[in-house]
Amino acid sequence: MSNDNTVRINKAISSSGYCSRRQADALIESGRVSINGKTAVLGDRVTEDDKITVDGKPIKEENKNVYLILNKPIGITCTTDRRVLGNVIDFINYPKRIFHVGRLDKPSEGLLLMTNDGDIVNKILRAEYEHEKEYIVRVNRPVTSSFIRKMGAGVPILDTVTKRCKVERVSRFTFRIVLKQGLNRQIRRMCEHFGYKVEKLQRVRLMHIELGDLPVGKWRYLTTEELKKLYKEVGRE
Repeated sequence: MSNDNTVRINKAISSSGYCSRRQADALIESGRVSINGKTAVLGDRVTEDDKITVDGKPIKEENKNVYLILNKPIGITCTTDRRVLGNVIDFINYPKRIFHVGRLDKPSEGLLLMTNDGDIVNKILRAEYEHEKEYIVRVNRPVTSSFIRKMGAGVPILDTVTKRCKVERVSRFTFRIVLKQGLNRQIRRMCEHFGYKVEKLQRVRLMHIELGDLPVGKWRYLTTEELKKLYKEVGRE
Protein backbone atom coordinates (compact mmCIF):
# COMPACT_ATOMS: atom_id res chain seq x y z
CA MET A 1 0.00 0.00 0.00
CA SER A 2 1.22 3.49 -0.81
CA ASN A 3 2.25 5.52 2.22
CA ASP A 4 1.19 8.88 0.73
CA ASN A 5 -2.15 10.63 1.09
CA THR A 6 -3.83 8.75 -1.76
CA VAL A 7 -6.22 5.82 -1.81
CA ARG A 8 -7.39 3.60 -4.63
CA ILE A 9 -10.34 5.00 -6.56
CA ASN A 10 -12.57 2.01 -5.73
CA LYS A 11 -11.91 2.48 -2.00
CA ALA A 12 -12.64 6.21 -2.21
CA ILE A 13 -15.99 5.50 -3.86
CA SER A 14 -16.98 2.81 -1.35
CA SER A 15 -15.81 4.92 1.62
CA SER A 16 -18.10 7.73 0.47
CA GLY A 17 -21.04 5.39 0.97
CA TYR A 18 -21.94 5.52 -2.73
CA CYS A 19 -21.66 1.75 -3.29
CA SER A 20 -19.54 -1.29 -2.43
CA ARG A 21 -15.94 -1.63 -3.61
CA ARG A 22 -16.93 -4.42 -6.00
CA GLN A 23 -19.70 -2.27 -7.48
CA ALA A 24 -17.20 0.59 -7.78
CA ASP A 25 -14.89 -1.65 -9.79
CA ALA A 26 -17.74 -2.43 -12.19
CA LEU A 27 -18.53 1.27 -12.60
CA ILE A 28 -14.87 2.04 -13.31
CA GLU A 29 -14.54 -0.80 -15.81
CA SER A 30 -17.61 0.44 -17.67
CA GLY A 31 -16.04 3.89 -18.04
CA ARG A 32 -18.67 5.68 -15.97
CA VAL A 33 -16.25 7.10 -13.36
CA SER A 34 -14.19 10.26 -13.81
CA ILE A 35 -11.49 11.90 -11.71
CA ASN A 36 -11.32 15.66 -12.23
CA GLY A 37 -13.05 15.20 -15.59
CA LYS A 38 -10.79 12.41 -16.83
CA THR A 39 -12.13 8.86 -17.20
CA ALA A 40 -10.82 6.68 -14.40
CA VAL A 41 -9.24 3.25 -14.78
CA LEU A 42 -8.85 0.46 -12.23
CA GLY A 43 -5.89 1.14 -9.94
CA ASP A 44 -6.05 4.93 -10.18
CA ARG A 45 -5.35 6.67 -6.87
CA VAL A 46 -6.99 9.84 -5.55
CA THR A 47 -6.67 12.33 -2.72
CA GLU A 48 -9.48 13.91 -0.72
CA ASP A 49 -9.21 16.99 -2.96
CA ASP A 50 -9.91 15.13 -6.20
CA LYS A 51 -13.42 15.40 -7.67
CA ILE A 52 -14.86 11.95 -8.39
CA THR A 53 -18.00 11.68 -10.50
CA VAL A 54 -20.18 8.81 -11.74
CA ASP A 55 -22.05 9.58 -14.95
CA GLY A 56 -20.96 13.19 -14.45
CA LYS A 57 -22.45 13.54 -10.97
CA PRO A 58 -20.34 13.87 -7.76
CA ILE A 59 -20.30 10.71 -5.63
CA LYS A 60 -20.90 12.72 -2.47
CA GLU A 61 -22.14 16.09 -1.38
CA GLU A 62 -19.45 18.67 -0.91
CA ASN A 63 -18.51 19.14 2.74
CA LYS A 64 -20.80 16.32 3.81
CA ASN A 65 -20.28 15.45 7.46
CA VAL A 66 -18.73 12.07 8.20
CA TYR A 67 -19.33 10.10 11.42
CA LEU A 68 -17.71 6.74 11.98
CA ILE A 69 -16.34 4.55 14.74
CA LEU A 70 -13.02 2.74 14.64
CA ASN A 71 -12.08 -0.21 16.82
CA LYS A 72 -8.66 1.23 17.59
CA PRO A 73 -5.93 -1.37 18.00
CA ILE A 74 -3.26 -1.28 20.70
CA GLY A 75 -0.22 0.67 19.52
CA ILE A 76 -2.07 3.27 17.43
CA THR A 77 -1.71 6.85 18.68
CA CYS A 78 -4.68 9.24 18.82
CA THR A 79 -3.13 12.22 17.06
CA THR A 80 -3.72 14.06 13.80
CA ASP A 81 0.03 14.77 13.58
CA ARG A 82 1.06 12.55 10.68
CA ARG A 83 4.72 12.88 11.63
CA VAL A 84 3.95 10.53 14.55
CA LEU A 85 4.57 6.93 13.54
CA GLY A 86 1.41 4.86 13.98
CA ASN A 87 -0.93 7.88 14.07
CA VAL A 88 -4.64 7.11 13.77
CA ILE A 89 -5.12 9.23 10.63
CA ASP A 90 -2.67 7.19 8.57
CA PHE A 91 -3.97 3.98 10.11
CA ILE A 92 -7.60 4.55 9.11
CA ASN A 93 -6.53 6.08 5.77
CA TYR A 94 -9.92 7.69 5.21
CA PRO A 95 -10.17 9.66 1.93
CA LYS A 96 -11.49 12.78 3.68
CA ARG A 97 -9.98 14.82 6.51
CA ILE A 98 -11.41 13.53 9.81
CA PHE A 99 -10.28 13.68 13.41
CA HIS A 100 -10.89 11.73 16.60
CA VAL A 101 -13.31 12.76 19.35
CA GLY A 102 -11.46 12.47 22.63
CA ARG A 103 -8.71 9.90 22.77
CA LEU A 104 -7.64 6.44 23.82
CA ASP A 105 -4.03 6.12 24.94
CA LYS A 106 -1.59 4.06 22.88
CA PRO A 107 -1.78 0.84 24.99
CA SER A 108 -5.62 0.93 24.99
CA GLU A 109 -8.06 -0.29 22.37
CA GLY A 110 -11.69 -0.03 21.44
CA LEU A 111 -14.30 2.45 20.30
CA LEU A 112 -13.02 5.72 18.87
CA LEU A 113 -15.49 8.15 17.30
CA MET A 114 -14.11 10.02 14.29
CA THR A 115 -15.69 12.84 12.31
CA ASN A 116 -15.11 16.04 10.36
CA ASP A 117 -17.86 17.83 12.31
CA GLY A 118 -16.01 20.21 14.63
CA ASP A 119 -19.21 21.40 16.27
CA ILE A 120 -20.10 17.87 17.41
CA VAL A 121 -16.57 17.37 18.74
CA ASN A 122 -16.76 20.50 20.89
CA LYS A 123 -20.19 19.62 22.24
CA ILE A 124 -19.22 16.05 23.14
CA LEU A 125 -16.01 17.13 24.86
CA ARG A 126 -17.60 19.88 26.95
CA ALA A 127 -17.47 18.61 30.54
CA GLU A 128 -20.97 19.65 31.50
CA TYR A 129 -22.50 17.15 29.11
CA GLU A 130 -21.03 14.30 31.20
CA HIS A 131 -21.40 11.68 28.49
CA GLU A 132 -20.91 8.07 29.60
CA LYS A 133 -17.89 6.09 28.44
CA GLU A 134 -17.84 2.37 29.22
CA TYR A 135 -14.72 0.20 29.47
CA ILE A 136 -13.85 -3.44 30.07
CA VAL A 137 -10.61 -3.69 32.06
CA ARG A 138 -8.40 -6.68 32.86
CA VAL A 139 -5.95 -6.34 35.74
CA ASN A 140 -3.07 -8.40 37.16
CA ARG A 141 -4.71 -9.30 40.47
CA PRO A 142 -8.09 -10.77 41.46
CA VAL A 143 -10.86 -8.18 41.47
CA THR A 144 -12.27 -7.97 45.02
CA SER A 145 -15.53 -6.47 46.22
CA SER A 146 -13.49 -3.96 48.24
CA PHE A 147 -11.62 -2.85 45.10
CA ILE A 148 -14.89 -2.46 43.18
CA ARG A 149 -16.45 -0.40 45.98
CA LYS A 150 -13.43 1.90 46.34
CA MET A 151 -13.03 2.43 42.59
CA GLY A 152 -16.65 3.56 42.34
CA ALA A 153 -16.51 5.87 45.36
CA GLY A 154 -13.86 8.27 44.01
CA VAL A 155 -10.09 7.91 43.83
CA PRO A 156 -7.46 10.58 44.59
CA ILE A 157 -5.35 11.06 41.43
CA LEU A 158 -3.80 14.07 39.66
CA ASP A 159 -4.46 16.43 42.59
CA THR A 160 -8.20 15.75 42.51
CA VAL A 161 -10.68 13.01 43.37
CA THR A 162 -12.42 11.18 40.56
CA LYS A 163 -16.20 11.44 40.32
CA ARG A 164 -18.29 8.57 41.63
CA CYS A 165 -18.83 6.01 38.89
CA LYS A 166 -20.40 2.63 38.14
CA VAL A 167 -18.02 -0.33 38.56
CA GLU A 168 -18.89 -4.01 38.46
CA ARG A 169 -16.94 -7.25 38.49
CA VAL A 170 -17.06 -9.26 35.24
CA SER A 171 -14.73 -12.14 36.13
CA ARG A 172 -11.84 -12.91 38.47
CA PHE A 173 -9.44 -10.48 36.79
CA THR A 174 -11.87 -8.28 34.82
CA PHE A 175 -14.24 -5.44 35.66
CA ARG A 176 -16.52 -3.02 33.84
CA ILE A 177 -16.39 0.72 34.55
CA VAL A 178 -18.54 3.61 33.29
CA LEU A 179 -16.98 7.07 33.50
CA LYS A 180 -18.42 10.53 32.96
CA GLN A 181 -15.04 12.25 32.91
CA GLY A 182 -11.78 11.73 31.07
CA LEU A 183 -8.72 12.56 33.12
CA ASN A 184 -5.33 11.63 31.69
CA ARG A 185 -4.85 7.84 31.91
CA GLN A 186 -7.66 7.90 34.47
CA ILE A 187 -8.49 4.20 34.77
CA ARG A 188 -4.84 3.16 34.85
CA ARG A 189 -4.08 5.71 37.57
CA MET A 190 -7.14 4.68 39.59
CA CYS A 191 -6.06 1.04 39.48
CA GLU A 192 -2.44 1.93 40.36
CA HIS A 193 -3.69 3.77 43.44
CA PHE A 194 -4.92 0.43 44.81
CA GLY A 195 -1.86 -1.56 43.71
CA TYR A 196 -3.40 -2.99 40.54
CA LYS A 197 -1.86 -2.90 37.08
CA VAL A 198 -4.03 -2.71 33.95
CA GLU A 199 -3.21 -5.49 31.50
CA LYS A 200 -5.94 -4.74 28.95
CA LEU A 201 -8.24 -1.74 28.58
CA GLN A 202 -10.99 -1.65 25.98
CA ARG A 203 -13.63 1.05 25.45
CA VAL A 204 -16.86 -0.65 24.43
CA ARG A 205 -19.33 2.25 24.50
CA LEU A 206 -19.50 6.02 24.08
CA MET A 207 -22.90 7.43 25.09
CA HIS A 208 -25.37 5.20 23.20
CA ILE A 209 -22.86 4.10 20.55
CA GLU A 210 -21.63 0.56 21.14
CA LEU A 211 -18.56 -1.18 19.75
CA GLY A 212 -20.46 -4.45 19.37
CA ASP A 213 -18.69 -7.07 17.26
CA LEU A 214 -16.70 -4.62 15.11
CA PRO A 215 -13.31 -6.33 14.57
CA VAL A 216 -10.12 -4.70 15.88
CA GLY A 217 -8.69 -2.34 13.27
CA LYS A 218 -11.97 -2.00 11.35
CA TRP A 219 -14.39 0.90 11.15
CA ARG A 220 -18.02 1.54 10.26
CA TYR A 221 -20.27 4.55 9.73
CA LEU A 222 -22.77 5.48 12.44
CA THR A 223 -26.25 4.24 11.67
CA THR A 224 -29.05 6.71 11.02
CA GLU A 225 -30.51 5.90 14.44
CA GLU A 226 -27.16 6.38 16.21
CA LEU A 227 -26.67 9.72 14.48
CA LYS A 228 -30.18 10.87 15.35
CA LYS A 229 -29.58 10.07 19.04
CA LEU A 230 -26.16 11.75 18.92
CA TYR A 231 -27.69 14.98 17.60
CA LYS A 232 -30.34 14.84 20.32
CA GLU A 233 -27.78 14.28 23.10
CA VAL A 234 -25.73 17.31 22.11
CA GLY A 235 -28.76 19.51 21.53
CA ARG A 236 -28.73 19.53 17.76
CA GLU A 237 -32.13 18.41 16.50
